[in-house]
Amino acid sequence: MMKIFLFFLFLIPLIFLKNIWFFIQYLMILLTLIFVFFNMSNFYVSMSYMFGIDYISYGLVILSFIICSLMMISSSKISFMQNSNYFIFLNLVLCISLVFVFSFINMFYMYLFFEFSLIPLLILIFGWGYQPERLISGLYLFFYTLFASLPLLLLILNFYLSFNSVFFNSYFGFFDGFIIHFCMNFAFLVKLPMFMFHFWLPKAHVEAPISGSMILAGLMLKIGGYGIIRFMYIYENIFLNYSYIWYSMSLVGSILVSMVCLIQGDMKCLIAYSSISHMGMCLMGLLSMTKLGLIGSYLMMISHGFCSSGLFCLANMSYERILSRSFYLNKGLMTYMPSMSFFWFIFCCFNMSCPPSLNFLSEIMILMSMIYYWSYSFFFIFFISFFSACFSFYLFSFTQHGKFHNMYSFSSCLVREYLLLSVHLIPLILVVLNFSLFFC
Repeated sequence: MMKIFLFFLFLIPLIFLKNIWFFIQYLMILLTLIFVFFNMSNFYVSMSYMFGIDYISYGLVILSFIICSLMMISSSKISFMQNSNYFIFLNLVLCISLVFVFSFINMFYMYLFFEFSLIPLLILIFGWGYQPERLISGLYLFFYTLFASLPLLLLILNFYLSFNSVFFNSYFGFFDGFIIHFCMNFAFLVKLPMFMFHFWLPKAHVEAPISGSMILAGLMLKIGGYGIIRFMYIYENIFLNYSYIWYSMSLVGSILVSMVCLIQGDMKCLIAYSSISHMGMCLMGLLSMTKLGLIGSYLMMISHGFCSSGLFCLANMSYERILSRSFYLNKGLMTYMPSMSFFWFIFCCFNMSCPPSLNFLSEIMILMSMIYYWSYSFFFIFFISFFSACFSFYLFSFTQHGKFHNMYSFSSCLVREYLLLSVHLIPLILVVLNFSLFFC
C-alpha cells in the first residue's frame, strides 16, 4: 500500500507546473490500473504501516480513484482560472484522505482522516460554490459531521484504555449496551445519511460545485456504509439486538424521501434526495446482517457512486448551457441537446434499478435480505420501488420532454462530456458481467 501513497505524495509537487491539468488525470488513471491488479484475498492483504486492503476496501478505493479523476474532467472550466493548481491540490488531498479512510486497519487513524476529509470538501464548497447560501450549507455539513463523530472518538479512546488496541481485527470483549451501539454508529448514520439525520445533504449538494457534488454522492456517503460494515464485526450481538431501531427509521424514511423527490423544482435537489432514499435501502441491507444483504449493500454503494455522480454531471451540463437547474427552464432538452437524451435515459433507468445495471442486482439482493429480516417489509418494499421509479421517470420526462423555453433549438456536446459519462456508465454494466466474483 505504501507505493500507492508515495505515488500520491509525489503527485503534489507537480501542481506547481504549468498546463498540468490533463497530465494529473492520466497519472490518476495509471494509479487506478496499478491498484486494480493488486493481489486480493478474503482478508487483509498488503499489510504495512497499519494499512490493509480487503474486498470491501478494494472496490471503494478503485471508486475513489475513478471519481477523483472524473472530478477534474468535469471541472475543465476551472483549468482556465488562475487558481486551477489549488483546485487540483484540494482534489488530491481529498482523494488521499478518502483512500486512507478505506485502507486503515487502525480505528483512530480511520477516524482522523474521516474528519480530515471534511476540510478540503468545505474549501471546495466555499471556494467554487454557486450561491451565497453555500456558507450556511458548509456550516450544516461541518457541524453535523463534527457533532455526530464525537461519540465515536470517545468509544475509540475507551477501546484503547480498556484493551490496549484499536485495530479492527482485535478482540474487544462482550458488551450488550445501547450506548456503545449508539456511539459506534451515530457518526456513520449521519454520514450515510439516514433519514432524520439527512438535512445537511441537500443543502451541501445544491450549493457545491459539480466536483463537490460528485465527491459527496460518489464517495463521502460511502464512508458511512463502510464504517458500519467495519464496526459491525466488533459487537455483532449489539447489532442483532438494536438494529431494528435504525431499520424502522430507514424503512419509513425511504418512502417519505421518495415522495419528497416528486415535489422538487431543482434538478440537483431531486438527485440529492434520491441518494438519501437509495442509501436508506443500503442501510437496511446492512442491518439485516445476512450475506446477501452485505453483498447487496456493498454493490449498491459502488453502483450508486457511479450512477448518482453521472446524474450530477448531466445536471451540470444543462446548467452550464441554460444557467439554471430549475425544472421549469430545463424543459425540452431532447430538442436542445438530442445526443445527451440517451445518457439521461440510461442513467435515469439505472437510478430506478433497471436491468442490466449493477443497481438492479444490488437492489434485488437487498430486497431478499429485508424480507428475510422482517417478512412484512414486503409491503414497504413495494412503495419504495414504486416511488423510486416515479421520481426517476419524473426527472427524465420533465427535463427531456416539453417545449424548450428559447427559440434556439440545438446545442452540441463536447467529447470530454461523452467521455465523462461513458466512464460513469461502463463499470455499472461490466461489474455485472463478473458478478460471480462476489460469491467465490
